[in-house]
Amino acid sequence: MNQIKLFIELTRLKRPIGFMLLFWPCLWGLTLVYDFQSSLFNYFFYSALFLSGSILMRSAGCIVNDIADKNFDKNVERTKKRPIASGKVSVQLASVYALILCGIAFLVLINFNKLTILMALISMPLAFTYPLMKRITYWPQLFLGITFNYGLVLAWISIANEISIIPIIFYLGAIFWTLGYDTIYGFQDIKDDEIIGVKSTSIKFKNDPKKFLFISYSLFIISLFLIGITMEFKIYYFLFMIIPILHLLVFQVKKLNTSLTMDCLVKFKSNNLLGLIIFINILVGKLI
Repeated sequence: MNQIKLFIELTRLKRPIGFMLLFWPCLWGLTLVYDFQSSLFNYFFYSALFLSGSILMRSAGCIVNDIADKNFDKNVERTKKRPIASGKVSVQLASVYALILCGIAFLVLINFNKLTILMALISMPLAFTYPLMKRITYWPQLFLGITFNYGLVLAWISIANEISIIPIIFYLGAIFWTLGYDTIYGFQDIKDDEIIGVKSTSIKFKNDPKKFLFISYSLFIISLFLIGITMEFKIYYFLFMIIPILHLLVFQVKKLNTSLTMDCLVKFKSNNLLGLIIFINILVGKLI
């Protein structure tokens, strides 16, 4: 029973925000490309597959991150009690867990078409770059965005069986969304990170974070408008856009207090709600 608790702690399964931020772009891409006049079975089936894949890969990614960061995590107040950093779970056992999770994720993957499988396998190295990037660049959040939103493209391909400019535009915009929310998240550890030498956009833009966040989120918003235009959505989609705009630029940026750890966490977690709002907006564009 204790090992089960440690596994849940290791994979952050009690914190669904992690895998939901991975899942929302998948659902956006799937909803954008799907023909809702056809049977809904495939839509729900693929949604379930992408949700399962998000949970599995997020869990495996957490383990890889903790293995790579075990020496750093020991010196950070928020992470020093993690199973690997605290010595409760060995690196060897954690590696076995990660391999098993990746194996199950592959079983999920083979349910898709060949192009989706190929594109997913090509992206695999990206999934494990983040722990390394924060050692060598102040832009690890950029690499996280490239990884976390790749499912948007995969979801499109899973239905269309081809790539298109539409998911590429959306994907590029979503990268800036991740760049923004993970910069906010990084302010929780900024003091410890500066001491131990971990790099981040939170540190790079600590003197004027709101300007950086405003630019990042604005680029994401522009991509949402471009998607509406290229998909020829009706006016309702664009009117509904006021909600994510206010959420991003007012609630997350204007009202952000980076000196308060809890405020950073609240703003970060609110992106789960934002994911739902954008999903609903895409449905509005597709169905109305």
